[in-house]
Amino acid sequence: VDGRAHLVELSEVSVRPEPHTGPGAGPVAFPARPGPAGDPGPGAAPAVLHGFLVDLGPGQAVTEAGDRLPRAMLSVDRLGRVTYANTSAETLLGRGRPELAGRVLWEALPWLADPVYEDHFRAALMARAPVAFVARRADETWLEVTLYSGHDGVTVTLDPAERPVGLPPGAPADRPAGPLGALTGRSTGLYRPVALAIALTEAVTARQVSAVVTDELLPAFGGRQLAIYLLHERHLFLAWETGFPQGFLDRFDGVGLDARLPGVETLTTGRPLFFESMEHLAAAYPGIPLDAHVGARAFLPLIASGRPVGSCILGFDQPRDFSPEERAVLTALAGLIAQALERARRYDTEAALARGLQDALLPHRLPVLDHVDTVGRYLPGTQGMDVGGDWYDVVETGDRIALVIGDVQGHGVAAAATMGQLRSALRAFALGGHDPAEVMSGTNRLLIDLDPGQFASCVYLLLDPATGRAQAVRAGHPQPLLRHPDGRTEVLDLAGGVVLGVDATASYPVTELTLEPGALLALYTDGMVEQAGADIDTGVERLRAALAGGGAEPLAETANRLIREARRAEDRPDDIALLLASRWE
Repeated sequence: VDGRAHLVELSEVSVRPEPHTGPGAGPVAFPARPGPAGDPGPGAAPAVLHGFLVDLGPGQAVTEAGDRLPRAMLSVDRLGRVTYANTSAETLLGRGRPELAGRVLWEALPWLADPVYEDHFRAALMARAPVAFVARRADETWLEVTLYSGHDGVTVTLDPAERPVGLPPGAPADRPAGPLGALTGRSTGLYRPVALAIALTEAVTARQVSAVVTDELLPAFGGRQLAIYLLHERHLFLAWETGFPQGFLDRFDGVGLDARLPGVETLTTGRPLFFESMEHLAAAYPGIPLDAHVGARAFLPLIASGRPVGSCILGFDQPRDFSPEERAVLTALAGLIAQALERARRYDTEAALARGLQDALLPHRLPVLDHVDTVGRYLPGTQGMDVGGDWYDVVETGDRIALVIGDVQGHGVAAAATMGQLRSALRAFALGGHDPAEVMSGTNRLLIDLDPGQFASCVYLLLDPATGRAQAVRAGHPQPLLRHPDGRTEVLDLAGGVVLGVDATASYPVTELTLEPGALLALYTDGMVEQAGADIDTGVERLRAALAGGGAEPLAETANRLIREARRAEDRPDDIALLLASRWE
């Protein structure tokens, strides 16, 4: 943007709505100033960053903030490229931003191309903790280098330093810093596997793994095409592609392991295949269809712990030589990708099993009742295993009905199985005519006897539809909401006991309440109101306001609207269960 870099690495940022001032106050608010359309403008809340208030408005202001720092600072992405340099860095290094921005750090600063320094960068990436060391520049001056690792890269600060004590004249710190040449390639090459490995640990599904390879591996080597095939019953099936002509790879989808194709033979032999030009590829495999006449290709076997997983194809637009270092790095990266894909395959299998379990255990339909309408919704989480132990239920018990909401700790098959057992137990106790306190106490003892290593929260409400009188018990679960006929919506104050599965002697006091005609009761699990970095009371108040604003809309539309609003939270880690009950005459 306007010829200058504007990226600043931020960590531990919190919003402070009012400037902190006064004697001895650390943060000082920058003056509010108007900005162009789309900027926060006057009054926008600044952010607190390690004791300083930083204006998160226009990019120019961010650059100016970095330039005020007396220390030299660089920002490096996970591929080792410099994305930002402040004025102090330009002065200290004797290089302007255009000479630094976009270049790999070890190419821009050759004196950092040393295996010892490379170890420090790897340590910072893996430990996510500050790492400091002393490095010698080409002019024999010394700098203290401090690395602050984050999710998307590393912030580097540089300070003049004295020569290390006890170092003989003419000797560098730790070991000699050899000429650039192979060391630069080695440093950048060995930095990439660590960066890719970190990104792969965060990928859960096969699609996420493939996206990481596209975002991290292709740019690192200048590739333009990527295809990943996975092995299933002695056939290779296309799982991901990018950069190839539309439909070109369809002809290779589902090929058997007896086909003479480079993508097959690299897996069956376990050897990577490199072709410096398309002519070399055509000569090695006469008659093979080509998607281009100019370029180069690398075929990598995806093998995890000796088990074949699939194959990976990297494409380049221009002919190129694959150096021994590049071949070694690509082969190592293929092993990392294979491990991640194998882990993703196990995840997908468990997720499918858990989804099937949960679909079978949740109610397929709720009973049609006189005087009461009910609607239930379930929404899986957005992170990790996308099913869990949340459930809802409506049980007819003679002339009354039981409304149930519950949440088993954890996610996956174990949580879904425990949820099924608890739902069955609650139904059995309810149908047996037990009062709410006995239902909750009996379910608590059952969970302890089962000893699944999990606990659960629950609300159980027994309602007489004709009169609206209800008895409710609560075991460590969020308080329900009640919207009165006049629209006033409140958070109920149900007496509660400890979560289920902890104390076999626990008791659960009963709270009595009345649902008037036109009243709406909302039972929900904590995923509905919890969000990272926010107080749960804020989430409850947000849900209360959303429920109050429903007006006279149908009950199903109210449920859909509340779920849509919850779905907007992309970082919502937990799943959600919602049960609405509306009483009418």
